[in-house]
Amino acid sequence: MISKHISYREGTRSNTATRRGIDNTPNNEQLDCMEKIAEEIFEPLRAYAGGPIKINSFFRCPKLNKAIGGSSKSQHCKGQAIDLDDTFGHLTNAEMYHFIKEHLDFDQMIWEFGDDDNPDWVHISYVSPEDNRGRCLKAYRKDGKTHYEVI
Repeated sequence: MISKHISYREGTRSNTATRRGIDNTPNNEQLDCMEKIAEEIFEPLRAYAGGPIKINSFFRCPKLNKAIGGSSKSQHCKGQAIDLDDTFGHLTNAEMYHFIKEHLDFDQMIWEFGDDDNPDWVHISYVSPEDNRGRCLKAYRKDGKTHYEVI
């Protein structure tokens, strides 16, 4: 288990990795980072939600990250980022975003697409209390490309 409510399988699962035969196994340093973000972000958020929260993406090895077209600087590759979705209906993505922003220490949080009322998902990263930037961005598409604005 990565934390009380995140299994190792859930943290490393990827349909793309399975389909392409990519070994998405984190090393010890990456696993330590996964445990930190799980304890500092996911578990307090889940307690607030009062039920399950869907993890769209957690750890991605560099080969998997490249295969899905992720940023070469993605914190997912370090085990420092997690993408969350309101699939289970306990909180909306916007409610999760605002809870994290108001109550938790984080490095970077992205309101991923969606509209002004609710993102399609929430990307959140955590490094350490000393290095977290508390940076909030909004992702949007323009001319077929993803852009980010500070919010």
